Amino acid sequence: MALEPQEEGIVLVEVRVQSLGLDRANNNPVVILEERNGPRVLPIWIGPGEASSIAMQLADWSFSRPLTHDLLVSVLGGLGGSLERVIITEVVENTYFAEMIIRRNGAVISVDARPSDSIAVALRMQAKIFAEEALLEQATIEIAEEESVTPDSDSFLDTDQPEIKAEDLKEYLRKLNPEDFGRFTP
Repeated sequence: MALEPQEEGIVLVEVRVQSLGLDRANNNPVVILEERNGPRVLPIWIGPGEASSIAMQLADWSFSRPLTHDLLVSVLGGLGGSLERVIITEVVENTYFAEMIIRRNGAVISVDARPSDSIAVALRMQAKIFAEEALLEQATIEIAEEESVTPDSDSFLDTDQPEIKAEDLKEYLRKLNPEDFGRFTP
């Protein structure tokens, strides 16, 4: 579901948490966001604490004392606010950015946040999650039966340079299947 453009040329696409995975190349957790009514997915590498928080919410686990994301939900509610939506806005140098759109007393407040924290809170508050169309276009993984490319293959890394080329990363992500990530368990 696409929303009206927020600014000239910016279109938002509703996504949902498809799964949590573990990147086998570096053992980092990955949250995989799937386009609500489409085939594209967007992987975002996150920290283990945030991955555990998301996993616990997806599994409907609770603790007797509030964890950090539960506390934020309580604070928002206690102040009369509600999380309207989360928007994954951009990626800069492999770091994703997000905004939490909060409504309180008729006013709308945009709060800069990490996508992982935003997703954890959105799941707890049943808020919708959106990604900018451009992010899905540039970093998408199509769910398809295609040949996988591994990070240590010659087409992925330029051996003369220690950093991954942007074009090679895009190609790697395009060919990657969500099953290529291990399952994350908290």
